[in-house]
Amino acid sequence: MASSSKESVPGDKWWQWRWFSSEDTKEERRLITKIDLLLVPYSVLGYWVKYIDQSNLNNAYVAGLKEDLRFYGNELVQLQTLFTLGSVLGQIPFLFIMTYVPIQYLIPICDVMWGIFTLLQYRVNSYAELAAYRFMVGWFEAAFFPAMHYVFGSWYRGHEIARRGGIFYTGLGAGTLTAGLIQAGASSSLEGVRGMEGWRWMYVICALITIPVGTLGFFVIPGTVDQPNKWCVNEKDVVIARERLEKHGHVVHGKMKFGHITRTLLGFRFWLVITTDVLFWNAGIHKTTGSYLLWIKSLGRYSAAKINEMGTIAPALGIAYTLIACFASDMFLGPAWAITICSALNAMGLIFLTIWTVPEGGLWFGFATMYWSNALSSVFHGWVNNLLRDSPEERSFTLVLINLLSQSSTAWTPLLTFPTVEAPRYRKGFSFCLGCAIALIVFTWIMYYYLKMDKRKVTGSADEETSSGVITSMAGDGKNGDDRIVEVKNVRQGEKGNQADGDGILML
Repeated sequence: MASSSKESVPGDKWWQWRWFSSEDTKEERRLITKIDLLLVPYSVLGYWVKYIDQSNLNNAYVAGLKEDLRFYGNELVQLQTLFTLGSVLGQIPFLFIMTYVPIQYLIPICDVMWGIFTLLQYRVNSYAELAAYRFMVGWFEAAFFPAMHYVFGSWYRGHEIARRGGIFYTGLGAGTLTAGLIQAGASSSLEGVRGMEGWRWMYVICALITIPVGTLGFFVIPGTVDQPNKWCVNEKDVVIARERLEKHGHVVHGKMKFGHITRTLLGFRFWLVITTDVLFWNAGIHKTTGSYLLWIKSLGRYSAAKINEMGTIAPALGIAYTLIACFASDMFLGPAWAITICSALNAMGLIFLTIWTVPEGGLWFGFATMYWSNALSSVFHGWVNNLLRDSPEERSFTLVLINLLSQSSTAWTPLLTFPTVEAPRYRKGFSFCLGCAIALIVFTWIMYYYLKMDKRKVTGSADEETSSGVITSMAGDGKNGDDRIVEVKNVRQGEKGNQADGDGILML
């Protein structure tokens, strides 16, 4: 007779939801709380400064950089592309070193370095100089997002990731919002101080925030269970974490080898995840091209400071969108439905932006909904983390590679669809994003049903083994298409009854 037990979730019904699983012990809850207090706040801080330094170019552009450096063509979108190119190329080394170099050293070093190149932008006097600095900021920012998701997957079980990842992802909206406020303050209070324009002061202020946050990471990033940070976690913490993860099918050891690359690249699941992630990235590129700020500026009603202040409305809403999506995914929706709803709301706004000849309120609505495209990120990456929890080397490789390939697509699509000279009405750009948002919904459900079918094949194979074995556990929450591991205890009939012959793992 076969028996199975699913990985526990915080509650059977969404109204029974709580932060911990009902089966977590007192020691496990203490550990989870400790990791929460170390990892989650720092991830928010790190992502906050990342997006301050990524989005501040758009704020500087509408605050005088365009005129001071005499940019009257497509320089803005070209600079954005160079940043993306740096970010894409910078991820290539991390395909291999993430399981070798301790994360608690890797992330802070990169953080401090991008802070230095952010500072250097205050002194630019030419397009070429600014382009070089933007490329290097992108290069050193490259590791942060996949590395942080790798750390989340190293300490938390599958159903625990999305809501914590959602809190982490609020740093994106907060960073974009803060960059606007910094530029607004610099334009109104620091313009001309020591002979520098307000947009130059913004880069100085941003660097003074980034470098200390990066340094803090050496002391508070817990590392991984396999390579822990002894500054903040002890051996007892590691033992408890390893036991609770391995009990539910997570594997905590593993180094990237070239054989893992072949196995990963030949799998259909990998390419399905890649396609879905490419659509996710491109469904939201309208928010990174500066279209919202350029539209506000085109209204001709506001000063540079006011433009940047009003530009904080959409990212502020994005913080709320992200928390709603990620907590709803963990509590009752599951990742497929959460991604679908976020994409549908993004598509609604894009319809108004694509038509364009609507009342001004319709355009405000369109720009106000664009951060729904971001809200699903931690849901999706938490889903991927959970799917690959049995293989740390495949998980690190896949998280970096899907980010690399997906982001690389956004290095050239804005050049074709969002040329700066067409601002603020990007007819090609908004319609392209709309098509990607709709396609994302379709591929989300293709992925969902593929994983369900894959799971049934494995459980069916396991049922055939019950004549000589007993299914002892199935990891996953069952409803989200993320069941990944079935543990089979092989049994042979001996003279004195059933004797254990060994344990096997069937992986979806």
